[in-house]
Amino acid sequence: MKIIRFAVVSLIVSVLAACGTPKNAPISSAGTSTGTSSGAGTGASTPATPVVPSGPGYYTVQKGDTLYSIGRTYRQNPRDIASWSNLSNMNGIEVGQVLRVLPPGGNTGSGSSARAANAASSKQTPAKSKTPATTATPDAPFVAGEEKSIDWMWPTDGKRVSESGQSKKGVDILGTAGQTIVAAAAGKVMYAGSGIRGYGNLVIIKHTTNLLSVYAHNKSIVVKEGQMVTKGQKIAEMGQTDSNTVKLYFEIRRQGKPINPALVLSGR
Repeated sequence: MKIIRFAVVSLIVSVLAACGTPKNAPISSAGTSTGTSSGAGTGASTPATPVVPSGPGYYTVQKGDTLYSIGRTYRQNPRDIASWSNLSNMNGIEVGQVLRVLPPGGNTGSGSSARAANAASSKQTPAKSKTPATTATPDAPFVAGEEKSIDWMWPTDGKRVSESGQSKKGVDILGTAGQTIVAAAAGKVMYAGSGIRGYGNLVIIKHTTNLLSVYAHNKSIVVKEGQMVTKGQKIAEMGQTDSNTVKLYFEIRRQGKPINPALVLSGR
């Protein structure tokens, strides 16, 4: 059973790390939490071997940056950026530090990574040309899939805080410590624990082969892995583990990719 559980946890870690984490979540995805990253310069370390810029494919760290936010901008795995940049501490970077954000020897002139690099570079140096910059491709319209057949509900009451746009990965629901968190739909508890850094006490429920729901930062968990739950059944209590605010971080994922819960649960 330990081997099976380890395999399941490893799969969940890889999915969450690849598809995004709550804001300010550390890069490391397993082990005992030591707090959340607060941006460039906090608990930072310099690279073991300084990276010398030599053209496209590099980024200079600015105030408020984290490896995760830089990884999202360049569409790269933060661990790859750390490796390419010879970082000895993945949880700390410094303002002014130069990071390699494209693979060594990789093609920087085409593909989505190059487009992301150009977009990020324009943030540092405003374009002087009057020619409009290439407009990024907008998010594709939301298309309901298997999730439309699921009977969903919001997992708790409270103010919902989320970024605009269809690419938002999840919703923060603000509330009070100890507030009841329920299953948003019927399913099987695939994970219940605190082994994934940045999520605190975390519950993941599998609803179908392709659909999962994620509940993070709980004060306590009242269900066990492998347990079947019904819609509206209590699974946890709201808290602020691995967070500086009492809240629930809620996600719905289709084939490992996040869907904006506000779109799925619209009108409920």
